[in-house]
Amino acid sequence: MDYQQLASLRQHHPAWRLLCSAHAPLIVSFLEHSFRMPNLRNLDQHSLASRLEDHLYALRQTQGEDAFPRTAAAYLDEWADNSNGWLRKYYPASGDEAHFELTAASEKAIEWLASLSKRQFVGTESRLLTIFELLKQMVEGSETDPQARIHELEKRKAGIDQEIAQIRAGQLDLMDETRIKERFLDVAASARSLLADFREVEQNFRDLDRAVRERIATWEGSKGELIGEIFGEHEVIADSDQGRSFRAFWDFLMSPARQEELSALLQQVFALPPVQSLQPDRRLLRMHYDWLAAGETTQRTVARLSEQLRRYLDDQAWLENRRIMRLLRDIEGQALRLREAPPNDLPLSLEETAPSLNLALDRPLYSPPLKPRIEQQILLEGDLTGNTEALFEQVYIDKARLLGQIRRALQRDARISLGDLLQQHPLQQGLAELVAYLELAAGDKHSAFDDSQTQLITWLDAQGIERRAAIPLIIYSR
Repeated sequence: MDYQQLASLRQHHPAWRLLCSAHAPLIVSFLEHSFRMPNLRNLDQHSLASRLEDHLYALRQTQGEDAFPRTAAAYLDEWADNSNGWLRKYYPASGDEAHFELTAASEKAIEWLASLSKRQFVGTESRLLTIFELLKQMVEGSETDPQARIHELEKRKAGIDQEIAQIRAGQLDLMDETRIKERFLDVAASARSLLADFREVEQNFRDLDRAVRERIATWEGSKGELIGEIFGEHEVIADSDQGRSFRAFWDFLMSPARQEELSALLQQVFALPPVQSLQPDRRLLRMHYDWLAAGETTQRTVARLSEQLRRYLDDQAWLENRRIMRLLRDIEGQALRLREAPPNDLPLSLEETAPSLNLALDRPLYSPPLKPRIEQQILLEGDLTGNTEALFEQVYIDKARLLGQIRRALQRDARISLGDLLQQHPLQQGLAELVAYLELAAGDKHSAFDDSQTQLITWLDAQGIERRAAIPLIIYSR
């Protein structure tokens, strides 16, 4: 830090201006009791002014009636002025009353003044162990050699096994009161500083939101270029170290299991006698809920940025539609003026009175062809030109007769093959009768076909020639 940088900070940074203010004790004490101690993110103007009036009245009782002669509302407006920047005054979307919230610069100034107070004791061991633990995490997390990682895990496992063996042997090492107090004070300080960091993160997003609003109000280029530039800056912030850290913190804190685990740990720690001797602030039991509230405020700031972009797109679309309608009305008005007195000295030639459009969606859909409908007609008697003997030489197979032969055979035997049945009742109508026997066997659930065995069936045709057919073994059963 050089001289010029420090001179610029002294002139422009709100935290430095707060420390240099003549009313710094009033401002810091009031902000501490109104925002930090009750852990309130914002207050409406009426409530905050009422608190300041009570605070001023208490000070006038000890400092004199002439101390701080201005009204509470005047002081609040002065502290929220851009020249100071110790409070942020804004109007929420859900109401018309002004609200105030503590700025990140005031949080830093108050935190620094709080660090000037004399502490109960300065703990060094816990911070040294924290440094060692962070260094080990960085080294182990960046190690690319698998064997080195395995070696480190095995060494850690051996240490855990040794500690388990000592506990089973009755050697239980307990942390003394000094170490417990030291670590608890570090936890409390880290919890408070984390809430202060939330204000700085929220301020960064708010600065982005303000820059976007200013750029939208003064932008004269195309809509696409503006949106691309805005989203580019938003992605830079989201992908920065701060953005990734906040996203990881938020995901970790939003886990219900982590919340329950943290609540249980806080309850156990507050029940320890060394911690109770410190008379700790009971609000630390709800510090993770305070983090959630602070993080939600930051998330709402990002949501407002997205809403501003959407509103800009809607406004631009409305303005473009309005401009198009104005142009159309100008064209219509000009056409009406020229209708009565068309110009004669202007060479006008129109190839077509309307543009020809050939749209793909105007093409008709596929229609299936019509099927011919054949109506019934009366057939006329024709002349006989062919041989009709084949019509009278058709063979009729009486399946009832064949079925009766099968049933009579099954009355004597429980089962019978088709070959044995044909020895008793030879085929009279040749192959057609054999096919009828096969059809009866296929339709009977008690019959069986054995493809692994065959039977040779013989018969004499109408000319007295012996015919043969090899068929699977067919068994008829009752």
